[in-house]
Amino acid sequence: MGVRHMLGAVFAVHIFIQVTCSLEVKKFPLLMPNVYPDRDESYFCTPVRVVPDKSFYIVGFEPTATMDVVHHMIVFGCSKPGTTDPYWDCGEMATSDSDPKLKKANPCADGSNVIYAWALNAKRLELPENVGFQVGKGTQIQYLVLQIHYSKKFKKHESDKSGLNLIYTEEPQSKLAGVLLLGTGGAIPPRSLTHMETLCQLKEKKTIFPFAYRTHTHELGKVVSGYSVRRDKYGVDRWSLLGKRNPYTAQMFYPIFNKSPIKYGDRLAARCTMDSSNRTDYTIVGPKHENEMCNFYIMYYVEEGTPLDMKYCISEGPPYFYWRNEENNLNNIPEEEASNLI
Repeated sequence: MGVRHMLGAVFAVHIFIQVTCSLEVKKFPLLMPNVYPDRDESYFCTPVRVVPDKSFYIVGFEPTATMDVVHHMIVFGCSKPGTTDPYWDCGEMATSDSDPKLKKANPCADGSNVIYAWALNAKRLELPENVGFQVGKGTQIQYLVLQIHYSKKFKKHESDKSGLNLIYTEEPQSKLAGVLLLGTGGAIPPRSLTHMETLCQLKEKKTIFPFAYRTHTHELGKVVSGYSVRRDKYGVDRWSLLGKRNPYTAQMFYPIFNKSPIKYGDRLAARCTMDSSNRTDYTIVGPKHENEMCNFYIMYYVEEGTPLDMKYCISEGPPYFYWRNEENNLNNIPEEEASNLI
């Protein structure tokens, strides 16, 4: 079986989304092809080839998964997928006892960027009017790859077709969407309250308009917050809260707190407050359930040109990287606000 093509007649279903001006859209099911997770902490990927001679605009995401089966899932846009097999092992922690018939590869072999992420029974997401993720002709996104993390091994003779429906249109959208992922590496010491932080500067001469955010940690996360930071003419950093959430709530994209445009020269910052008071060993960043992650996603659109070339903003994390490090040259840091839900 070769790689599937998005928009093939077998898969496309016509539907309508009610917006200010009715927009005809279609639905494409991006699903796992009856996979069998043969061990705990399995990561599987499956690709779909976008029809190459057309442009399409994804305007919504409709999950068809539940948290009792799926820990989390991510949709990647790729120039080239990890392989063109129907599915493969795309976990960083692949072991010698995993299925020898499966290839092992990253989600993308080239041009990787996150388009959508889901966990904890998050609901359907519809993008704002006239906003869409452009894929296919005229873009670097020639494949869409679904990655699913299964926490637990399945019983024999069980299989899974979890995934999501992509809601798309062929009508050009005037505002092109993108996602920027802020995250960290690092290690969390035992019996501590630790801040995992990241920071980057917008160095492209583009203006982005944030409209949604999403947080993600594993068991230790208490609060995840994200900011845009602009220095005023007096040298004072003005921190604008983009979003803040308890990561134990449904890990969907929520409306952004501050929709002000983010411009060239502004900085973006995120903090995850981690509580390891019940652990006796260090917890490292990694893909397994007992590891940790610190992720803050910003979904945005541009009114002119293309989305950012920058797709990821990743720091070394603790004990090496903190906002307060002298080389970051930050001031006016909102210590209390960034670490507490209230």
